[in-house]
Amino acid sequence: MSTIFKKIIDKEIPASIVFENDKVMAFKDINPQAPVHILVIPKKEIPTLNDITLDDSEYIIEMYLAIKKITKDLGISEDGYRVITNCNSYGGQEVFHIHFHILGGKPLGPMLTI
Repeated sequence: MSTIFKKIIDKEIPASIVFENDKVMAFKDINPQAPVHILVIPKKEIPTLNDITLDDSEYIIEMYLAIKKITKDLGISEDGYRVITNCNSYGGQEVFHIHFHILGGKPLGPMLTI
């Protein structure tokens, strides 16, 4: 079954895209948790962090390079930002296509635990 992220990659669902290349796409979260809330996804479908293989290394590196560029372009790289990923149900993963959340634009404070 295709995830919502695959549908965004395939342009079946619109998204506010802030970055795209042949390996990675990034777009604004529709339910932002900070003034800046961007999702960065690989264009290869990888369900969870547990599913990453050495063959996926180019996608993972490209995701981090995209984060570097996006945060600079959005003017949050100097003040700082947070990058979060969730894995499986206990980790809070809702879409089973790995993705990073970039959060910034205000002081985020310490990490909270439940």
